[in-house]
Amino acid sequence: MIALVTATAAGRALADRLAAAWPGETTRRGGPVGDQIRDAWPRAEALVCFLAAGATIRLVAPLLGDKHTDPGVVCVDEAGRYAVALLGGHGGGANELAARVAAVLGAQPVVTTATDASGVTPLDTYGRDLGFRLVDSSPVARVTTEVLNGAPLRVGSDQTWPLPALASSDGSPGRPVSLAVSDRVDADGDLVYRPPSLVVGVGASRNAPADEIDELIAKSLAEAGVVAESVRCIATVDLKADEPGIVEVAGRHGWPVLTYPAERLKQVDVPNPSDVVNAAVGTPSVAEAAALTAAREAGRAADLIAPKRASAMATVAVARLTPRGRLTVVGLGPGAEDLRTPRATAVLKRAGVVVGLDQYVDQVRHLLTPGTRIVASGLGAEEERARTAVELATAGHAVALIGSGDAGVYAMASPALQVAGEDVDVEAVPGVTAALAAAALLGAPLGHDHAYLSLSDLHTPWPVITERLRACAAADLVVCLYNPRSRKRQTQFDEALAILREHRPDTTPVGLVRQASRADQRVTVTTLADLAEDPARVDMFTVVLVGSTRTEVRAGRMVTPREYRWLP
Repeated sequence: MIALVTATAAGRALADRLAAAWPGETTRRGGPVGDQIRDAWPRAEALVCFLAAGATIRLVAPLLGDKHTDPGVVCVDEAGRYAVALLGGHGGGANELAARVAAVLGAQPVVTTATDASGVTPLDTYGRDLGFRLVDSSPVARVTTEVLNGAPLRVGSDQTWPLPALASSDGSPGRPVSLAVSDRVDADGDLVYRPPSLVVGVGASRNAPADEIDELIAKSLAEAGVVAESVRCIATVDLKADEPGIVEVAGRHGWPVLTYPAERLKQVDVPNPSDVVNAAVGTPSVAEAAALTAAREAGRAADLIAPKRASAMATVAVARLTPRGRLTVVGLGPGAEDLRTPRATAVLKRAGVVVGLDQYVDQVRHLLTPGTRIVASGLGAEEERARTAVELATAGHAVALIGSGDAGVYAMASPALQVAGEDVDVEAVPGVTAALAAAALLGAPLGHDHAYLSLSDLHTPWPVITERLRACAAADLVVCLYNPRSRKRQTQFDEALAILREHRPDTTPVGLVRQASRADQRVTVTTLADLAEDPARVDMFTVVLVGSTRTEVRAGRMVTPREYRWLP
């Protein structure tokens, strides 16, 4: 929860805007600002103080404990011009919060963290979104200074995790700084990050002592040569969901407990099944089967690295997961920087690999973190790009597959999702489509029912395209034509216009938008008959919007009436 601290009417008005923009995320109380801050400090994840920076510093100074546990603090001035990340830049999330506040208030975010200012990877939060733990953070300041002074970064990992590219300073190279991502006891590096790669499966007799279970887990982890900091959860059969010893051990370490029905666990092939366990709980394995089940759920595969180990009243097994990669299909919008969504920009900055058409890669190259792997190819290689992106993501990387407009509309999402399996996490970031960009320039041609059609017969037979076009024309839908005409494909566009003219008058408005939102943008409103006389003005960079019989031109703008009866 984000606490909003205010002292004046102006501050309260600004806080109202944040509260309205983030429903359910904020809280505030009245009274003296000192009381507001003291009340929020132990409860809130972050504070936004509509106060002077100096006043805020004096009020929070007595409350400061540890930068890893203190809430982040953002200050906003009385006029709402600046959002200053004052405390907890990375660990407390203040840098990100300052950007969010600035976006709502139209303010300028002020971030003074050295790594953010210089574009260097922040080492204190590296891999945090994946659950990485930096157990010993004491070297962070020293190592960060080395990187800022020019030392290159090197990362070594037991497995491939979907991490962003590593960015170091452009200074003179010094001794390489080594980062280790490992669950092994003997991991070595300037900084060692513990990924959530392990699952501990536990079986227990009724009222098994917590100390016995805890000791058995420690012995199993030591036997496998791995650390407790990489345990993501305890897994067991659902009959043991409230077993006191298991619950207590989980609480000691902050591990969640996952439970599974015996019917599910009995389907898991394990090396050490037991008839005695089967008779007692309905599955021949609890510890091994539960560990493998939970690890496979969290990853794309799992291995048992510590087989079942038993004590008098408990059994323990440890499984290691193979991480799932991330594939994000990103719509870049029609081309203008300000029509690319903030979410798309954030994904591009976080990607470890970017796959896309070479001209689209060039549009966003300046956004990418130095060190990002780029896989670019030319026109006509859509299936190859999609397959490459999926293969890299399946191997565990953080991959952004980019396309113009919205990646789900005549773009890369479809071919990628056709080949992506369940062993990769997939997300789509929507973008402003060419049709929407063109429609906004023309007026309101999509005000009522409409259809999108591509006239490219590269992947769809032309007879199928004409059949669909006839159906849309007969239904009197506004029709948006993608890929209308190219140097090699011209007669198809003529035929498409002829089909449309069979169902609507020659005076039907038609909008032509070439290179929407780009430097050489051209917008034309014409008619079906005029376009049929001069189709050569249309090419592959043009979006054609053909109105319905109800579409009209008002003050030079195409408008398709919504045809609703408005209430008085």
